[in-house]
Amino acid sequence: MGSSSNSNGPLFVTEEAKGRGCYKVFASSMLVGILLIWFYRATHHTVILVGGGGGGGGEEEEGMRWARIGLFMAELWFGFYWILTQSVRWNPIRRSTSKDKLAQRYGSDMPGVDIFVCTADPHAEPPSLVVSTVLSVMAYDYPPEKLNVYLSDDGGSVLTFYALWEAARFAKHWLPFCRKYNVEPRSPAAYFSPLDAPQDSCSGGNGDAAAKEWSSVKDLYEEMANRIDSAVTLGKIPEEVKAYHKGFSEWNFSISPKDHHPIVQIMIDGKDANAVDNTAVRLPTLVYMAREKRPRYHHNFKAGAMNALIRVSSVVSNSPIILNVDCDMYSNNSESIKDALCFFLDEERGQNIGYVQYPQNYNNITQSDLYGNSLTVINEVELPGLDYWGGPLYIGTGCFHRREILCGRRYSRDYKEDWRRGAQRQAGESVEKLEERAKPLATCTYELNTQWGNEVTSLWFIPFTYVMVARHIYSLVEALRCGCTFNGWWNGQRMWMIRRVTSYLYGTIDTVVKMLGLSKMAFAITTKVSDEDASKRYEQDVMEFGYSSPMLVIISTVALLNIVCLVGGLFRLVLGWGVAAWDAYLIQVILCGMIVAINMPIYDALFFRKDKGNIPPSVTFTSLAFVLLLCAIPLM
Repeated sequence: MGSSSNSNGPLFVTEEAKGRGCYKVFASSMLVGILLIWFYRATHHTVILVGGGGGGGGEEEEGMRWARIGLFMAELWFGFYWILTQSVRWNPIRRSTSKDKLAQRYGSDMPGVDIFVCTADPHAEPPSLVVSTVLSVMAYDYPPEKLNVYLSDDGGSVLTFYALWEAARFAKHWLPFCRKYNVEPRSPAAYFSPLDAPQDSCSGGNGDAAAKEWSSVKDLYEEMANRIDSAVTLGKIPEEVKAYHKGFSEWNFSISPKDHHPIVQIMIDGKDANAVDNTAVRLPTLVYMAREKRPRYHHNFKAGAMNALIRVSSVVSNSPIILNVDCDMYSNNSESIKDALCFFLDEERGQNIGYVQYPQNYNNITQSDLYGNSLTVINEVELPGLDYWGGPLYIGTGCFHRREILCGRRYSRDYKEDWRRGAQRQAGESVEKLEERAKPLATCTYELNTQWGNEVTSLWFIPFTYVMVARHIYSLVEALRCGCTFNGWWNGQRMWMIRRVTSYLYGTIDTVVKMLGLSKMAFAITTKVSDEDASKRYEQDVMEFGYSSPMLVIISTVALLNIVCLVGGLFRLVLGWGVAAWDAYLIQVILCGMIVAINMPIYDALFFRKDKGNIPPSVTFTSLAFVLLLCAIPLM
C-alpha cells in the first residue's frame, strides 16, 4: 500500500453535466405544449369522444369519432412516453476514476476477476470471432495470475473447443506482444483489421525490429484464424490435433447441441508454474464449459449459462469480481478492470455499488451510421441520466458484478468484503480431478425445482407544431453534440421508425402471449457471419435486406402505403379541390412526405436494386396486396 498523500481521497469523482438549466427550461416548455394539446382535446372533442352531440352522420360520423378517440389515446401515450424519457435527461452525471490512486493504495493486492464469455452456435457466431474476444480479455492490463477466463459454449461444439485450444497456443505470443507495445484494441481480429486504426508503439513503424515482430504475430494470427475457419467450413477438426489435448475425447457421435453431457476443460491452469507465455510470464486461467443439455429439461438460455458459469467458477477460481461479455463484444480498453475496481474498492461509497456497466461501442460504423447502431446518444446522454437515479440498467454484456451480489448477499455500510478470497483447491488435487468436481455443477438437473382538431389556423395548432418540431430539432442537436453526423441522425430516425412498427410490436405481442402461457420461450441467435458483397454494400451506405420475413413485409407495406397516400393527397391538392383540400390535407401530405423521404432506401430496394441485398419480389408482391386491400377498405 502506498503512503503518498496522493493516494488519499476517493477513487472516483462524480460531476453533474453542464448546461442542464437551459435544457430544463426547454423541457418545461415542451411539457406546457403537451398539456395544452391534452387540454385542447379534452375541451374541444369531449362530446364527439363520448358519442354525443346529436345530428346524423351515420357510419361516417361513427368512423370519425373512433378516429378521434384513437388520435387522443395516441397523444396521451406519446405525451406520457416523452415525460418518462425526461427522467434520463433531467440530471445526467459523469464519473471519472483515479487509477493512479488505486495503484498506490492497493499495489499488487488486487482482487481476482472471473470473466465469462458466452457463445451458442459455431455457425452463427464464428469461433474465430469468439476467440478474438477471449484473447482481448486475456490480455487485460492486470496481473495474469488474478485473471480467469471462462468460455461457455451452449452449442457444445468441438469446433468451438478446437478454436479455444488454438487460442490458448496463440496467447503465448499475443499477450507479451500486447504488453510490450501497449496494443489497443487487444482483440487480434480488430487490431489487424484494415478498417481499424490501432493505437500502439509498433504498427505505426517504430524500427525494423518492431515491424518484424508485428508481421510475425500477424502471420501467426492469420494462420490460426485460417485453421479455425477451415475446420468450421469442413464441419470437423483435423484428426491429428485430437492427440494434443484430452478434451477432444469428450465428443462422440451421440453429442448434439441440444442433447449432451456436461463438459468442463481447463485449457490453461493459472496456478501451474509452467503455464507461461514465451517471455516466462504467467498466463491467465482459461476454462471451456459446455453445460449439460437434455430435451426434457429447460435450459433457460443465456441466464442458465450464466448460472452454470457462476457455479463452475466457484470451485475453479471463485474470484469476487465477475465480468460477463458477449462473444462478439471484445474489450476496447485494456484498463477496464482497473476503472471498475475504482468503484468497487472506494472506501466511502464502494459498498453501495453492486455492478459497473460499461456502454456498448461498435467499430466499422459508416460515417452516416446507416442502421442507427452507434448508440451514441444512449451512451452519452441516457446512460449518464440513468446513473443519476442509481445506475444504468444491466444490458447483458460488458458488466462487472460482485459475485456475492449475484449469489444473493444484501450489502450494508458495515460490511467489508474479503477481496483476497478465492477457490481453495484440495491438497494435491490435479486439474483432471478439479474438472470432474466441477462437472456436476454444470448439469441440467442442478437447478431442478429451484426458484428461478379544429381548423389548422386555430391557435391550438401551435402546441402541436411546437412539440413535433422542437422534439426533432432537439434530437438532432443532441446527436450532433454527441459526435453524430446529420446523415447518421437521419438514419437513426429511420431505424427507430422501423423498430417501432416491427421488432417492438413483435416483442410486445410475444411477451403477452408468453405471459398468457400460449407460447414457449425461444431464443434466436443472430448471425455474426459477414458476406463480402454485403460488406461492400455496407461500406457504401446501402441497406441490406435480402431475405423474406414478416417484419420485412410490414416495413414494405408501411412505406408503400405512405407513398400511395402522398400521391393521393398531392392529386387532391393539385387538381383543384379548392381551399378545403388544403385545409384538410396539407398536414397529412407533409407527414406522408416526411415518411416517404425517410423510406427512400426501402423504395430503392423494392423496385430498383438488383443485388442480393434487395427486397425479394415475394415481399414486394405481398406488400402491394396488403396496400391494395387497405386502400379498398374505404370503398366497401
